[in-house]
Amino acid sequence: MEKKRNTIKLDNMTYTNIRCFAEAVSQSVSRKMGDRYEVKLQEVRKNNGVVLQGLIILSAEKNLSPTIYLNSFWEMYVSGTSLERILRMVIEVYEQNTPADNVDMSFFRDYEKVRQRICYKLINTRKNRSLLEQIPHVDLLDLSLCFYYAYEDKVLGSGAILIHNNHMEMWNCTTEMLMQEAARNTERIYPMHLYQMGELLKEYTGENMDVPMKVLTNEQRCHGATCMVYQGLLKKIADRMEDDLYILPSSIHEVILLPASEVEEKEKMQDIIQEVNRACVDPEEILSDSLYFYHRKENRINNLSNSQ
Repeated sequence: MEKKRNTIKLDNMTYTNIRCFAEAVSQSVSRKMGDRYEVKLQEVRKNNGVVLQGLIILSAEKNLSPTIYLNSFWEMYVSGTSLERILRMVIEVYEQNTPADNVDMSFFRDYEKVRQRICYKLINTRKNRSLLEQIPHVDLLDLSLCFYYAYEDKVLGSGAILIHNNHMEMWNCTTEMLMQEAARNTERIYPMHLYQMGELLKEYTGENMDVPMKVLTNEQRCHGATCMVYQGLLKKIADRMEDDLYILPSSIHEVILLPASEVEEKEKMQDIIQEVNRACVDPEEILSDSLYFYHRKENRINNLSNSQ
């Protein structure tokens, strides 16, 4: 949806941008929740430098509280949803996502208790330079592998805690140690899945399509592009196809593999990647505009965009 920049007047108030709207929501939620709660508004920097307006409702009785992102509520407000309804929805999100019981997070201070669920994911280096200054990472092509703790909790469900430099200091560990753990854990916790592109397209169109492309992701389809660095995986796929592979970064969640012998005009693929990223992929989920090539005999990946 195209964002409207004009002034919007609803509920006898005027809000001209998301920041003003977020402040109004924060103040209104604070009044509705009462003195037993503290409501905070903060900007949260996500992947690729995307900044979201986060609302946190704190209670002395709870040690954890969800961050409620207001950007989608702003879009609803722009489309005409009343502020009163939005406030009710925000409070419902808080009530539905706040753990009923306090959660003991003291285990996170002990490296031995977290190391078996340390994983890695791929992000774009250039788009995340500010973030990369704060977190341990390993550079790969125009991408960076960063690390997170993949938690699985009866109360919290599934999620991830990004590992920062201060966590390494607390654990007295190194980037190399994190890399060793993550290389083992990520493949175990997030096993790869290889789809035929036609199989994936059928989910959306209902039609059978015979296309030579394959989609590489993980079973959860979350940060599945990381599978391209799984030890020996591309070699196995390329050997099975008996061909080198072009790798198109569809998003942070998957990459598209195309046998080299099927490509006649590789120059066009670079433009396709950029066009798809601009038109079809959320800014937060873009992996790269680059075209990669896997050399089967040399067992290495090249960034073809660097040579253009």
